[in-house]
Amino acid sequence: MDRHDIDHDDGLDGIATLDDVLTEDRWNDVGRELLAKILREFTYEDLVAPEPVETDRSADDWTRYGIDLAGTTYRFDAQERAWDSISVRTDSIERDAGDGFEPAADPLQFVVDIEPTIEMDSITAGHLVREYAKTLLADSHIDADDGKSVLEMSYAEIEGEMTGHPWLTFNKGRVGWGYDDYRDYAPERSKPIRLSWCGVSREAASFVSVEGLEYESLFRAELGGYYDRFRDELADRGLEPEDYLFLPVHDWQWENAIVPLFGAQLATDDIVPLGPGPDDYRPMQSVRTFVNADEPEKHNVKLPMKISNTLVWRGLPGERTEAAPLVTEYVKDIRNSDPFLRDECELVLPGEIAGVNFDHPTFDALSGPAYQYNELLGCIWRESVTAMIDDDERAMTLSALLHVEDGEPVVSKLVDRSGLGLEAWLEELFDTMLPPLLHYLYRYGTAFSPHGENTILVLEDGLPSRLAVKDFVDDVNVSEYPIPELQDLPDDLDDVLLSVPPSELRLFVVYGLFVGVYRYLADLLVRHHDYSEERFWGQVRAAIEAYHERFPELEERFELFDLLDPTFPKLTLNRNRIVDFGYGDLPERPHAVEHGIVRNPLYEVAPER
Repeated sequence: MDRHDIDHDDGLDGIATLDDVLTEDRWNDVGRELLAKILREFTYEDLVAPEPVETDRSADDWTRYGIDLAGTTYRFDAQERAWDSISVRTDSIERDAGDGFEPAADPLQFVVDIEPTIEMDSITAGHLVREYAKTLLADSHIDADDGKSVLEMSYAEIEGEMTGHPWLTFNKGRVGWGYDDYRDYAPERSKPIRLSWCGVSREAASFVSVEGLEYESLFRAELGGYYDRFRDELADRGLEPEDYLFLPVHDWQWENAIVPLFGAQLATDDIVPLGPGPDDYRPMQSVRTFVNADEPEKHNVKLPMKISNTLVWRGLPGERTEAAPLVTEYVKDIRNSDPFLRDECELVLPGEIAGVNFDHPTFDALSGPAYQYNELLGCIWRESVTAMIDDDERAMTLSALLHVEDGEPVVSKLVDRSGLGLEAWLEELFDTMLPPLLHYLYRYGTAFSPHGENTILVLEDGLPSRLAVKDFVDDVNVSEYPIPELQDLPDDLDDVLLSVPPSELRLFVVYGLFVGVYRYLADLLVRHHDYSEERFWGQVRAAIEAYHERFPELEERFELFDLLDPTFPKLTLNRNRIVDFGYGDLPERPHAVEHGIVRNPLYEVAPER
């Protein structure tokens, strides 16, 4: 079944779609996959501690492990992996609740089994079950899709093929959505939507942009003839068009947050609905960011949605919206003034070039409301990577390297298309990705969060040629250690950028890229190509050392932001939700909490070892 053939008017509850998607076999298949992921990530995060139960298995290289959960036992086959992680054989998982072992495929039952054994209260457990159930529902829809290969898709289409955060086990919980919302708005449904627009009072809202970009030129380019149409609509209502800014709003947000919470502003014409705009958009992996489906070279738009997914509410913080152009100018000024980044790396930086923010006056006046209520209405415009690359190049989200189609990894197909061997292809990958990220870190004390959704590979004939990085205002951080390159930051920029110790700044690369992407890529290559992890991480280290040799004058920085330490503090995203934060409201967005330490494979593959 092709997702694009699904009839969305198929009954009160989408029954026709459900009949096709929710079969018992498919539900068990996706449940088994999710349960294997839970066992893998909970082991990495020390939520469970599997012990070998069969040591004499000379027939293969898998070890049988067992976990005792307050009288219920799970056992499964696994192999040790770098970063103190494991790879679980999906079809090997069994459960014994006292009546003997039987095949296990139910992540929801696993929550019931593990609840007494970890520091998780029943309220949290109940919310976790909800997120797992919704993730399984989404996974079932994904499994039912037999679409074309991502190698034949545009950048925007590839975004819709991704299956969610590889590390977070509850990656498609989307708390706040019903099934109708899922069918209409989920990225993996790839359904184009038409954004609606409002006029918002200039007295209540603010517009910000990079230097040289004027409000009218931006909006005439984005709206075309609709710019004058919307101005006429305001005039027909007896309002002065010059008193308003234009702002796109997602229809879901309009129905679920704007109308219910901004009634006073609608009544006084501080917010004026104007109707749909000219273009269709497709949602990207982050759910709240959209790429123009009709004209992909137009800007992406990032909008707030009052849903909770992957640890946080997916709103748009007002101060971040207003700071976005400033951070973009900082990041791009570094690239533009540095010949290595500009001319050799040819780094692509899709900038957040403008924003409109509208704070809710009452929530904003409170001393510490739940942060979800301070992120309700606004928009950030980001440059399109499609408009920034050459005609013979194509952009692909880094997440696609972890994607598997009909049993074959996308990375394997890219290697075949390039004409290189796997080792040579990986060398090109690391030589393309690491130097610009390391240069920002070492020379400028500045780190991106280069996880799979933020990072874009620019490819030529299947071969990595350039790197693109996006999402600056949320994920660019600087060192609090006083290196000269950071001494002249303007006060308004210094107030925006998160400043952290060097030992923490390096972790954005470690956890965003090495643990959050390369850990899974290395496992994929072991399973599908028998490509050893030692070989993989040795190549990553070699790329880092090649950068060190290229810039010996930065030797002190290599020690300051040491990526080759024997161990790192362990970031534990699932534990953060399940144990540390729960599901209660907070006055600020939670920051990731560390638990324990993890061995660094980049240290362990050192030649002298």
